[in-house]
Amino acid sequence: MLDSLYNEFAVIMSLSVIIGLIAIKLRQPLILSFIIVGFVAGPSVLGWITAQSEIEVLANFGVTLLLFIVGLKLDLQLIKSFGPLVILIGLGQIVLTAVGGLLIGFLMGMAIVPALFVAAAVTFSSTIIIVKVLSDRDEIDSLYGRITVGILIVQDLVVVIALIILSSLRVQHGLSLPLEIASLLLRGIGFLAVIALLMRYVLPALLPQFARSRELLVLFGISWAVILAVSGIMLGFSQEIGGFLAGVSLASTRYRESLASRLETLRNLLLLFFFLNLGASLHLEVMTSLLLPAVVFSVFVLLIKPLIIMTIMIPMRFRTRTSFLAGFTLGQLSEFSLILAMLGVNLGFIGSEIEGLITFIAMVTIGISTYVIAYATTLYQRLSPWLARFERDIKYREDEAGDHVEDHVDIIVFGFGRHGKHLASLLAGRGFKIMGIDFDPRKLKEYHADLRCIVRYGDAEDAEFPKTLPLTHAKWVVSTVPHHDANQLLVSALREVGYRGKIALSAYHENEIEAFNALHVDLVLIPFRDAAYAAAEKIVEG
Repeated sequence: MLDSLYNEFAVIMSLSVIIGLIAIKLRQPLILSFIIVGFVAGPSVLGWITAQSEIEVLANFGVTLLLFIVGLKLDLQLIKSFGPLVILIGLGQIVLTAVGGLLIGFLMGMAIVPALFVAAAVTFSSTIIIVKVLSDRDEIDSLYGRITVGILIVQDLVVVIALIILSSLRVQHGLSLPLEIASLLLRGIGFLAVIALLMRYVLPALLPQFARSRELLVLFGISWAVILAVSGIMLGFSQEIGGFLAGVSLASTRYRESLASRLETLRNLLLLFFFLNLGASLHLEVMTSLLLPAVVFSVFVLLIKPLIIMTIMIPMRFRTRTSFLAGFTLGQLSEFSLILAMLGVNLGFIGSEIEGLITFIAMVTIGISTYVIAYATTLYQRLSPWLARFERDIKYREDEAGDHVEDHVDIIVFGFGRHGKHLASLLAGRGFKIMGIDFDPRKLKEYHADLRCIVRYGDAEDAEFPKTLPLTHAKWVVSTVPHHDANQLLVSALREVGYRGKIALSAYHENEIEAFNALHVDLVLIPFRDAAYAAAEKIVEG
């Protein structure tokens, strides 16, 4: 049927599109659908994938570009901005999760090296999936979103270090261990020194020349990543390390964002073949034998790993809700876990069976955690009566973002976006005492200096939060939050605590107007219509 390489690729990519569409309808990430396509089209089921070596080449290019973009986006200032707490949470989670995974591996009869690889794999979470879901839900700038991203950055740095260490463990025949270590250090130092010299004297002169053409700049980025990847292999490290260092070498240039944005589509296309290759390497009989350990490790990743993160965060004075959402958002395996497994097989540390187990765990946890993240807020609301036992009568870190002179407030405004910011500013100018609330600590810090109002960290979706507000004298609670569910929860929570003032909600879509009126609130603001009406009045008057 598939009598040529071209036909084979055409059928596989068409199948990837169809299964990918089904995955999106089921709210599943494309990573999972591509692994399934590889399994179905692979030797275990249909046997359509025969061009294994060609797919591996494209997969290697995808992995190199992935590490290149990770290095390109590496921002040490961003890590510093999260503060030592997030770094401690990230490192603590890595250590405790790895220890737990290692113990489970030993209990299931694994040898030490395979157990170490599985333990390392379950430690890391998927940056691609989490950032995508948080961005889609507009929660990337929430406190728990920023903590989650901070932990992911720590994990990415640790996994890159792990890849470097693994790459350096290639056996050098004929050399004693001290000579092997000395040789490794000299090669590593030399590699970094050459890259540093190129960063200092060569790249600054070449990049403006390449940047005159967008196509040439992109081609240079790809070539640079591949050249250093090949150099990494020749020096006894790996292509992943070379690709990562290529990205780091360009991270401080003005072209980093342009390169990263233009290469992401190509990276995603090439990673398709990486996940296809992983799926094709799975065998039905092996997967059947791995069912029990896969289930045990999946439960560990989906349930115990989030609880480990909560256990670390709550003693650090984070609220239970923040800890819960951050923990359960991280409950899946990372794409780096799969790369780690692939490297382990290539270096001969583990067999294909352990790689299959890690892939199996990734499929289960990625598939389930997508729904867990989507419904995490609802899940927290259901569990909040039980989780409230962990709340203490202390000053939480969430309470430290903003002012606390709040004995008497006239109007409380939820949401400090463009609409909320200007509304709060205008009301403060009319002499009202305003409290502004937002879940982005950076906005609170920025607006505290600009607005004549009290600012405080808070989330409209947190049913417990209104209990902490000075509602006794508040005449209005105004929500400018552009989420229907969040506004519904806020109204319900305000009425539950006995708030007797007036409530105003902002409708950004036509279907929300009727829904908000059904909640019997006092006022439904329609920002775009109101702005158009005010603009029309000014035009007529002018």
